[in-house]
Amino acid sequence: MINDFALSLRARKHDIEVLTGLPNYPAGKFFKGYNYSGPYSEYYQDIPVWRCPLIPRGNASKWRLTINYLSFAFLSCIRGLFVCRRPFDVILVFENSPVTVGIPARFIKMLSGARLFFWVQDLWPESLSATGAIRSSIILKWVGKLTQWIYKGCDCILIQSQAFRESVIKYGAKLDQIRYFPNYAEDIYKPVTLSVDAPENALMPAGFRVMFAGNIGKAQDFETILAAAKLTQIKPDIQWVILGDGRNRDWVEDKIRRCNLTNVHLLGRYDKEKMPAFFSLADVMLVSLKREPIFALTVPAKVQSYLACGKAILASLDGEGARIINEARAGLTVPAENPRELADAVLRLSTLGSEALMEMGRNARTYFETHFSRTNLLDDFEGWLNEFSNDSKINK
Repeated sequence: MINDFALSLRARKHDIEVLTGLPNYPAGKFFKGYNYSGPYSEYYQDIPVWRCPLIPRGNASKWRLTINYLSFAFLSCIRGLFVCRRPFDVILVFENSPVTVGIPARFIKMLSGARLFFWVQDLWPESLSATGAIRSSIILKWVGKLTQWIYKGCDCILIQSQAFRESVIKYGAKLDQIRYFPNYAEDIYKPVTLSVDAPENALMPAGFRVMFAGNIGKAQDFETILAAAKLTQIKPDIQWVILGDGRNRDWVEDKIRRCNLTNVHLLGRYDKEKMPAFFSLADVMLVSLKREPIFALTVPAKVQSYLACGKAILASLDGEGARIINEARAGLTVPAENPRELADAVLRLSTLGSEALMEMGRNARTYFETHFSRTNLLDDFEGWLNEFSNDSKINK
C-alpha cells in the first residue's frame, strides 16, 4: 500500500523521495538483481528511490531479525547524510515493523529540520511480547524507551486503528499530535468477475471456499484455522484455501500432512495484482489473529482489501477488527483462538445461500467506500500537512 500512497501524493504534485533498504522480504534474501553492490539508487516510476545496505533477514530467527533491523537503522543514518541534504518539508515513516525505522527518521529530521510524521502500523514493544519474539523484560523495557524517544521526536503520529491511541500516548505521544489514519486498499482491489477459462479457476478446489490471503505467521493463529478445518471435515464440500507465504508455512504444511487435512489447500504466494481475481472465487474471506491484547487493538490490512473487493468476511479475532466487520454487516465474527466457534461459523455460512453472501459483500464494499476511501484519506493527509506546517508549536 505504501507504494500506492507515494504515487498518489506524487499525482497530487508533491515532490517525493524514498529512503529504504535493499529488498529482502519475505524470502530473507536479496531480490533478483540486488546484492551488496546495489543498485543503491533507482526510480519507482518517476519517484527517486535511495537504497541503503543492510543484512538480509535470512531465516528470520530472532538474532537474524535483530541484525536486519539494526543494520538498516544504522546504515540508513549514514546513507541519509549523502542523499537527504535537501530542505525537505516532511519526513513520513511507514512503520509496519520494526519501530527502529524511526531512528534514521529522527536523525534526518535533525539534519533537515523537516517535520516528522510517523504512521504507526504495529505497536512496539507490545507486538514483540505478544508474538513471543522477545520475552526478556529488560529488553522489552529498552524497546519501550526507544519507542518513547521516537514518538517524542515526532510532530504528527498517524494511527491505523483508533484503539492505538492509548498505547502511543503511554509511550510519549501528546493527544494533539495524534491523527486517525486507517489503511486503505489500492484501486486494484475491487469486485471482479472472471471468465470461465481464467487460470485462477484451475487452481481452485470445488465446493464452498473459505479463503485466507496474506502472511502465514504466528500472529495469524494457524493452529486455530487448521483445527477448525479438521472439524469441518464432516462436510466434505467445505474447502479451505490459503494464499501467501511466511515464517510458519513449513509448520502449516507439516500439520496438514500429519492431520490428513485434505480440505486445506496451500496455493503459495502471488502478486497482489492477482488477489482480486482469487478473491472473486471465494465464498467467504478469512481473517484471523491470536488472542492477545495487542492484536485486539489492530486492524489487519487485509480487512480493507476484503471489504474493497466486496466479499463476505469471516473473522476469528477480537477487538477493533471484529468491530469494523460487525459494524459493516459484512460477515460473521468469532472470538480469537476458538476452533469450534470458527468451524460452526463456516458451517453456518455454507448454508446461507449465495444471495445472503452477496448481500454481505455489498455491505462490505459500501462500508469501504464510506470509511476507507483513498481520495478522502489523501485529502485528510494533505490537511494535516498544512496544519502542522503552519503550527509554530510543533516539536523542533
